[in-house]
Amino acid sequence: MNLQRAAANPLIRPHDVRPTRPDMEVIGAFNPAATRFGDETLLLLRVAEAVRDVPDSELAVPMVDCRGDEAVLRVERILRDTPHLDLSDTRMIRFRDRLLLTSLSHLRLARSRDGIHFTIEDVPALYPRHRYEEYGIEDPRITCIEGTYFITYTAVSRWGIAVGLASTTDFITYHRHGLIFGPENKDVVLFPARIGDRFFVLHRPSVIGLGELQIWLASSPDLYHWGRHTPLLSRRHGYWDALRIGAGDVPVRTEHGWLTLYHGVNAEQGYCLGAALLDLHHPSRIIARSVEPVMIPEAKYECSGFFDNVVFTCGSVLDDAGMLHIYYGAADAFTCRASVPVDDMLAMLECPRRNFSAA
Repeated sequence: MNLQRAAANPLIRPHDVRPTRPDMEVIGAFNPAATRFGDETLLLLRVAEAVRDVPDSELAVPMVDCRGDEAVLRVERILRDTPHLDLSDTRMIRFRDRLLLTSLSHLRLARSRDGIHFTIEDVPALYPRHRYEEYGIEDPRITCIEGTYFITYTAVSRWGIAVGLASTTDFITYHRHGLIFGPENKDVVLFPARIGDRFFVLHRPSVIGLGELQIWLASSPDLYHWGRHTPLLSRRHGYWDALRIGAGDVPVRTEHGWLTLYHGVNAEQGYCLGAALLDLHHPSRIIARSVEPVMIPEAKYECSGFFDNVVFTCGSVLDDAGMLHIYYGAADAFTCRASVPVDDMLAMLECPRRNFSAA
């Protein structure tokens, strides 16, 4: 498969983004949603900020206090020599039966004429401001439906990981619509058109005890009330997506079906990308699925960063020539791009009954 990483990668690095405050520093600009708007490519970046100049003896946990009329940044400080601290994951602190994050994320808009060189806005497009967003908002997806751009994002708080919905028609003014999936859920991706008379979505509930991580399909009459849930894609033991799985970019309509990227994790390679093809009229039917990953962490900027060995997509853009430009987060730090002809992507999917390249 002829997948080409952009020579300019990483397209966006943490130091390219202005912090929201002098006492904060940007440690990641990654996992962007992507869409076309007029003659521009727009990215909605996840921007992770940490507290600047923390003494070596301390840990600082930024969060948003949403109890008043305005969200106010609050920092909880913990001594490093506190007993029973678990710091094995750079993204979080486990402490006295609590799970705290080492950074606070918001969403920031970036614009480009050529899809490579981006101008990043100085202020957030969406910043945590509700109690279910107190630990940050993360990993957005943008879906244009009937002229409105809907944004799903992960909302993190002491109550768990949930999914919020916002919308815009101009990427200047944003409207929040509250939570559409409660804890624990994430990786929510809207399909870009109604199928029949209903909207469809991919989502990834988390499980404790029975069951396992799976990508589910649900539908709605109005984008707010979701039902008819059904499991769609599961982890596959012995494959590249053996440990965990989650939805990726907004499904792309092709003549053969809905092409959608998703991430999978295995112990040897880390976070990888794969693809699946879903029936255009009945998306619960899987036509084909990649046996091998479409993309694995290989470049230095994918293998070394804030969290190593990660390629993770939340958005792609299909151009008029049939080239799919995949925007992805690398090592939880950088924004990058890789491009592949859609026909090549379809040809590598496993389906013994159909030959996509011959169509």
